[in-house]
Amino acid sequence: MSYVITIDGPAGAGKSSVAKKAAEILGIKYLDTGAIYRAIALILAKSEIMPDNEEFLREALSEIRIELRENGVLVNDFDVTSEIRTPEVDALASIYSALPVVRSALLGLQQEQVNYGSIIAEGRDVGSVVFPNAKVKFFLTATPEARAKRRYDERVKKGENADFNEILAAIIQRDKNDSGREISPLSVPDGAIYLDTSDMSEQEAVNFVVDKVNEALK
Repeated sequence: MSYVITIDGPAGAGKSSVAKKAAEILGIKYLDTGAIYRAIALILAKSEIMPDNEEFLREALSEIRIELRENGVLVNDFDVTSEIRTPEVDALASIYSALPVVRSALLGLQQEQVNYGSIIAEGRDVGSVVFPNAKVKFFLTATPEARAKRRYDERVKKGENADFNEILAAIIQRDKNDSGREISPLSVPDGAIYLDTSDMSEQEAVNFVVDKVNEALK
């Protein structure tokens, strides 16, 4: 029987990398809900459909097809994997994902993924709204400074220009946006296991998640 594991948390907490590695160890699928919202935000912005135009938003969303593959994201058969991993798209995703029409359109798409087998899903409301009956829920977080340092190191490693203070300010603003939105605000889901990774390595966080899941499955 299929089951769902959820990992919620703020931007830059390491949810994606922890979820992906834990999924590999557990032998289940990884659902990157953040990639779905980033892809939607990218396409809507490129189409110049503003967040306040609900009629055009609804029409556009009905025509968008998203396919999550193991190594990428396709929107209407176009690979947008690299385009959605930028600070600009992060900011756009925060704006568009707060809209009821967007969240409603994508809720079913996320929920139906469990029909294809057990999954580990990460996002900002997967344990509270998308999969409230998940087998095990986690809330992964870290201090803003720790998250900014990780983002900074990632960009430097890629050879990109990076400013720590700008990254920190963006993370603090994203936290404010995600926690303050009216629809599905970022919060700790009921029954979630709280994990602060500020002083943990990625592998330590992965091991913690895998151990807890295996305990629950026994």
